[in-house]
Amino acid sequence: MHWRSLVFNKPELWYNTLNWLEGVSMKINIYYGGRGIIDDPTLYVISQITAILQELNVKVQQYNLYEQRNGITALPNTLKDADGIILASTVEWYGVGGYLMQFLDACWLYGDKDHIKEIYMAPVVMSTTHGEREGMMSLAAAWEMLGGLPCDGMCGYIADTTKLENSSEYTKIIEKKTENIYRTINQKMPVFPASNQAVINKVAVAKGIDLTPQESEQLSEYASDDNYVRTQKEDLQELASIFRDKMGQDDTAVGNVDEYVKLLNKKFTPVTGIRAKYKITIQDSPKSKPIIIDVDNSKCNCYVGDEDGCDVMISTDQHILEDVLEGRMTFQRAFMAGSIKMKGDFKLLRSMDQLFDLMA
Repeated sequence: MHWRSLVFNKPELWYNTLNWLEGVSMKINIYYGGRGIIDDPTLYVISQITAILQELNVKVQQYNLYEQRNGITALPNTLKDADGIILASTVEWYGVGGYLMQFLDACWLYGDKDHIKEIYMAPVVMSTTHGEREGMMSLAAAWEMLGGLPCDGMCGYIADTTKLENSSEYTKIIEKKTENIYRTINQKMPVFPASNQAVINKVAVAKGIDLTPQESEQLSEYASDDNYVRTQKEDLQELASIFRDKMGQDDTAVGNVDEYVKLLNKKFTPVTGIRAKYKITIQDSPKSKPIIIDVDNSKCNCYVGDEDGCDVMISTDQHILEDVLEGRMTFQRAFMAGSIKMKGDFKLLRSMDQLFDLMA
């Protein structure tokens, strides 16, 4: 199909053809979010779209996101010289795929919103299973949320790519849809405002990020590295311990232990049949001695000391122990949350919440 046939058969394209003859061109970027497999129907469709647009003197730049997956966060910079874009993908099982969503995420975080407001976007979604209309609508909605201008795209269910390639009817559909995309972008046709733009402006304003995309990616890599995160936590705990020592907080903890003992003696509630000795060690206060709780049926003796051979040995941080003693948390819940470490009989640990009515 030559551009002259478009002009003579469709008078409404005469204005665009004059621009072509005068050397006025525009640029359209195609962002393909599929996997790049040979029988992907979307690849055939965008190749036809590219050929038609190039006949109309449009500069077309295609970005295959699967090839750019390590640099997707930098791709919003490529929008700056584009008059319009095409977001193309294939629905293979559910949704338009991760690469295209990563690109839209990057546009939300790093894109120039003022420039995006002037860019038209046409979604092209082919499906080999189901959900092509939903995919096209989700891309249009996402672009509207970014503040961009959506225009009519195309979608379809294509189970066999050879039928798409050999069908003259399908070719006419692609030609007609491409002409509409070209006309909309070239003539900058007005678009009705969308309600989701108004909502987004009020409730979902993107927070400013001072980091570059490359710095954000580097931080994400560190955050996903379990060894790095664990090392950082250990370093922070060590620094916190050093500062506590310098500020004399350990001495305060030593003084608080006596208060803890008084509170435990006061809150003791006898439970028949329980005979056990508990030992509570405050991990982040090495200067303070452990608390010993000696329970013998209706008798309870709490004191500060250090003894071996206890039935239950508990170790925790001072603020966790205070949460338990002040009724904000139970011994059992703190243990299940990992805030308390224990050795000994778990049943005896559970009984501590019965022996001491701390929630009252």
